Amino acid sequence: MTGGPEPISTAGREELERELAGLRVEREAVAATLRDGGGDEVGDRADEADELQRGDDLDRLDTRITEIEGRLKEASVAGVPSTDAVGVGSSVTVRFEDGTESTLHIGELANALDATLVTADSPLGRALLGHRAGDTVTYDTPEGRTTAVVLSLG
Repeated sequence: MTGGPEPISTAGREELERELAGLRVEREAVAATLRDGGGDEVGDRADEADELQRGDDLDRLDTRITEIEGRLKEASVAGVPSTDAVGVGSSVTVRFEDGTESTLHIGELANALDATLVTADSPLGRALLGHRAGDTVTYDTPEGRTTAVVLSLG
């Protein structure tokens, strides 16, 4: 990542929006239990612990909601992925050391259903970031170091 606003792929945005919607529903449910129990005097220590746990859950949910909202806002500012250099949201065609070619999508979130997705923090993803067509990148695999050539961005 560049440290500045990073673009995000459509699939990545949709995944974050789904997670955000789920977190908001969960947050409302937790907040409702605190509101509903707010008029009762706290009983024994187990009741106190339960209320503290719900408060911690609310803090955790609020933190993640803020993170996602910030990432989505950042992606909106960043605009579309660059076609000059590989970045988050880019589609890149590479030729691997064994001669096979593949078009990959650089994303932030792993998705088991998308075999073409490479996360930006994976060894190959990190190696590709910032490179241009014609560049050769080196990265580590379980079998050892290997290379790939960036053929094109799109």
